[in-house]
Amino acid sequence: MAEAATQTKKKKPGWGTLLRSLRNPKSGYMALFGFASGLPFALFLGTLYAWLTEAEVSVETMGVFSLIGLAYAFQFLWSPLLDRVNIPGLRRLGKRKQWIAPMQLLLGIILVTLSLLDPKSQLGMFSLLAAIGAFASATQDIAINAWRIDVADDEATIDILSTITQMGFRLAALVGGALGLIIAERIGWPQTYIMMGGIMLVIGIAGLFAPDADVEKRSAATVAADNEDVAELYNAGEIEPKTRNRALLAVGLLWGWAIVTVVIFMVRSMTSEPDLRPNPTEFTATFGPLIIIATIVLPAFIAAWLVKQKKEGKNVISHTAAAFSAQDVTFRDHLYRALVLPLVEFVGRMGWSLVLILALVLTYRITDAIWGTFAYPFYLGELNYTGDDVAFASKFFGVGAIILGLALGGWLITVIGRMFTLTLGAALAAATNLLYADLAVGGALMQASSDAIGFTALIDTIAPFGSEGLARLTFTIWWENLAIGIAGAAYIAWLSSIVNKNYAAVQYALLASLTLLVGTLGRGALGEMIEDRGYYFVFIFTALIGVIAVVLCVMEWIRETRAGSNSGVIAPPPEAAAEPAE
Repeated sequence: MAEAATQTKKKKPGWGTLLRSLRNPKSGYMALFGFASGLPFALFLGTLYAWLTEAEVSVETMGVFSLIGLAYAFQFLWSPLLDRVNIPGLRRLGKRKQWIAPMQLLLGIILVTLSLLDPKSQLGMFSLLAAIGAFASATQDIAINAWRIDVADDEATIDILSTITQMGFRLAALVGGALGLIIAERIGWPQTYIMMGGIMLVIGIAGLFAPDADVEKRSAATVAADNEDVAELYNAGEIEPKTRNRALLAVGLLWGWAIVTVVIFMVRSMTSEPDLRPNPTEFTATFGPLIIIATIVLPAFIAAWLVKQKKEGKNVISHTAAAFSAQDVTFRDHLYRALVLPLVEFVGRMGWSLVLILALVLTYRITDAIWGTFAYPFYLGELNYTGDDVAFASKFFGVGAIILGLALGGWLITVIGRMFTLTLGAALAAATNLLYADLAVGGALMQASSDAIGFTALIDTIAPFGSEGLARLTFTIWWENLAIGIAGAAYIAWLSSIVNKNYAAVQYALLASLTLLVGTLGRGALGEMIEDRGYYFVFIFTALIGVIAVVLCVMEWIRETRAGSNSGVIAPPPEAAAEPAE
């Protein structure tokens, strides 16, 4: 009894849990991987355009160049490969590290190589390397997200690791963004990218020593284990091969169409004359929903049908073939397990709760995602702030507020719980839109609040160069980003907690791809609304939309409580759940 009481005391949430998590080596590597994830993103989709502008590359060309961002938007299309395909000779590093370390080293080499090129006279090679870099960066992100889910345990919890990875990402965004611009002003762009490439190479080498969930000593043993795993598809009660292959064909055709569509669009955009290039906005608005339907919605229906067949005993194997062995596994079996089984497992485990989960995924980040594109037009055009004002408020104070929010969110998760923090984050994110609504009509409330707590005096002291209303702008951005940090910490932790470790790469990538879908597709309509009704109405409207996410959070909280899963533990794979405790 005394021993049990001691163990309970050790596991009690609070500062002790937090400190034990931070002392764990996995937390240190998670911070490193989070930084490695954020740095290429900032360099390829942000800072690089400043270099191109200085090199006098046309805006139209830069618009086409920005299509490399599609690698991040559609990274889920190749996520099944990372769950089931092993890199020859590297599998002994670990299931996830075999992808993480090589991608980081490749990114370091690409960044250094870019520094040796002239973006104006060698734009073709420059664009090709940047596109490969974006693909490698997105691939690294898939593997890192899966690694975080795989290695999480009772000490280095999924909640803390999720918070740490975002803090690393945000810090990298500051280093690769604002700090990168400052460094380039002093030593030049080539030298800046050499420095950033060197950082990625160091991280790639350090990543070789990170722990992994299943380090294998011999590649032959790995192949045998994988085959035995797939061979379970031939046990009694599993879907019969003919039905399984039909489902694989249907899902394969849908995913194949999506991949071909994206590739054709990128090739046409990169190779066609300006007048013949497809419109990126129209492509996103038209084909974006179709790609989501083809790769997620329809395969989910197919998976649901397979689950129903299995439950009803239809189209299933009546008895396990005695002569069947791991050597009899076919390539189609591996494809089925990589592409279809993650969906079957998720749909089967969640049932009708999947509708609630998808609704929450689609709406949770909508309040900040849907209007983010219009932030600079609002600051610079509507409120007439200067570029220096906005940089000071959003890049320095704003990033600091997000990092603080992430830390606060991680602490709240350990003390109060994941679902409470998730719900609180949704409410705060919605409420901060009301602060912007006040800013849109003069900001009297924001100014009075800033004056009352001495914030205005602080800003006037450290930023005497700023405009008259800089304090209220910084004050508003501070609270919004603090809320975003809290919400982000809880959301990533929740998202990581509902996937199965066996299919982490695919399930997480699919859910993450839906996160900003409504925001991305709704920006066109929001732009028209701003033109017709003004910013004040839009901020009130987006705050009301945020209430939907709060309601869904409460419903999900109730669902998890009833299911007994609000314990902060990742849902175990079926086979692990059946194992007796040691």
